[in-house]
Amino acid sequence: MNQWPSWLPLRQNLQELSAYGAPQLPADAVMNTNENPYPPSAALAKAIADRVSEVALTLNRYPDRDALVLRDKLADFINGLSRTKFGSANVWAANGSNEIIQSLFMAFGGGTALGFTPSYSMHPLIAKVTQVQWLNGNRREDFTLDIDSAIEQIQRDKPTLTFITTPNNPTGSAVTIEEIEKIAKSTSGLLIVDEAYAEFSDEISAVTLIEKYPHVVVIRTMSKAFAFAGVRLGYLVADPAVVDAMFLVRLPYHLSALTQAAGEVALDFKDELLGTVAQLRTDRDRVVAQLSQMGLSVIPSASNFLLFSGFEMPSAQLWQAMLDRGVLIRDVGLLGYLRVTIGNEAENTKFISTLSLCLGEK
Repeated sequence: MNQWPSWLPLRQNLQELSAYGAPQLPADAVMNTNENPYPPSAALAKAIADRVSEVALTLNRYPDRDALVLRDKLADFINGLSRTKFGSANVWAANGSNEIIQSLFMAFGGGTALGFTPSYSMHPLIAKVTQVQWLNGNRREDFTLDIDSAIEQIQRDKPTLTFITTPNNPTGSAVTIEEIEKIAKSTSGLLIVDEAYAEFSDEISAVTLIEKYPHVVVIRTMSKAFAFAGVRLGYLVADPAVVDAMFLVRLPYHLSALTQAAGEVALDFKDELLGTVAQLRTDRDRVVAQLSQMGLSVIPSASNFLLFSGFEMPSAQLWQAMLDRGVLIRDVGLLGYLRVTIGNEAENTKFISTLSLCLGEK
């Protein structure tokens, strides 16, 4: 716990917190933040640079505060994936999906928020920062979501916001569209479906439910499968009433002209940027097999990361041993588990060989 100076009027509920953030440490294989390991091509980099050079000549002016061109392109992208008919009125873009989450709490956090843990740790953290009461829902022992139990918890607690993350982070398990619809039928508040890793999954997106269930809100990002984490661009898809509410809590001109420009160009290169997803899924399955051959247990994953267990060494000790040998993975705070992001071929090879070496020294 930080020792804050007595003269600093920091809110009481923040004084016990530590700043969120995965370790950013030098390593040969950085496999802890679920990024796509493949960088943009030279052609995409040039296209972004050319567009940014054009926009740079207008940086004395504020950007389009409504980001209409970008939102139109995002709507077209979603329509192409899911055969929907959304327009810019259904899409809101922000600086990463975390800003989306924060804005949802600010706009709709008058009651409680419910999520089923372990799940994305920023959900309860942002709830606390925005002074929204967070309720921890239950999962099965294998970390999958018991739909009937979830519905019972929703009907009992009547949250204003219910969060479902699919594929779930840090476990990787996915929720089917039929299960999400069953929850939607039983939810009186907003049902927030966090699909940050959806491109890695075979499940149908919850955006297909929005027309029938306008209280369903889908969060997506360009940081994961889209290989665009450095730009910080996330978006939601929802009924226009939800999008209109976002404009009440956003900061003026929150999305810079440079971010908008980079995002617009990236969407023109969507096939290239998403072209590595199939390779990452194949590599994920290969790493699962290798971990299993080592006698470890792996939670079935529909994402680009794996949560594994079965090692005798304390997880913090194994994490440090891996880092000492140049491999940075993630200790997600679950006793006896560690999480690894699927990397490129060289990174995956180094991860397996280093893990084998560390476990051999137990």
